[in-house]
Amino acid sequence: MYHNIAQAPKGLRRWRSLYVSPGAFARQMWLLKRLGYTGLSMSDAMPYLRGERKGRIAVVTLDDGYIDNLESAMPVLQRYGFTATCYVVSGSIGRFNNWDAEKLGIEKPLMSPAQMRAWHDGGMEIGAHTRSHPRLTQCNDVQLQDEIAGCKADLEDHLGAPVTQFCYPYGDMNDRVADVTRDAGYAAATTTQRGRAVIGTDLWRLPRVQVARHHVLPQFAMRALTNYENRRA
Repeated sequence: MYHNIAQAPKGLRRWRSLYVSPGAFARQMWLLKRLGYTGLSMSDAMPYLRGERKGRIAVVTLDDGYIDNLESAMPVLQRYGFTATCYVVSGSIGRFNNWDAEKLGIEKPLMSPAQMRAWHDGGMEIGAHTRSHPRLTQCNDVQLQDEIAGCKADLEDHLGAPVTQFCYPYGDMNDRVADVTRDAGYAAATTTQRGRAVIGTDLWRLPRVQVARHHVLPQFAMRALTNYENRRA
């Protein structure tokens, strides 16, 4: 689980961990490749998660849809023949992170429709991250449908392609939210629960391993490629 692939801005005091430098990201993808892993998008990974295929895979996800994902992450992913899923907030396309900009004190640019299509055309996947990045368990039934199903419709309009993957903002979800997500036509959904997914994991409650700014390469390897995160969870 990544967010920004960029240097953390000077003066940023909160959530610096959401930034992973382009150099660190490149080293992490190099290590996966060197160890025989293939980086995959969520849709590309579905046969493995369902137990239909076997192999050494690492699912690469990036939350929110920042421009730096296109500019800094995609060239690295393409270099190694990897794919990845970027979860987009459809109501903020071409704008900025209005759900946390005030807390952060910084506006981070989000991909425009054309940039989203460039990501998609580059072999990567666009997933849904709601229309406005709310806490979904606090939404009423009408709001929940609008945020989850509405985001899917928005993104498919922009891309002209199916959007089948979803990510819960803040990892905030419960049975009601998962049911609406499944009924909206998504094939799977990711949370912020710590851990590595295995065959048999509920596809609408998939855990992830957060990669943070301060993780050096051995830490990345321990967290991503061993059961360390499962024990911590």
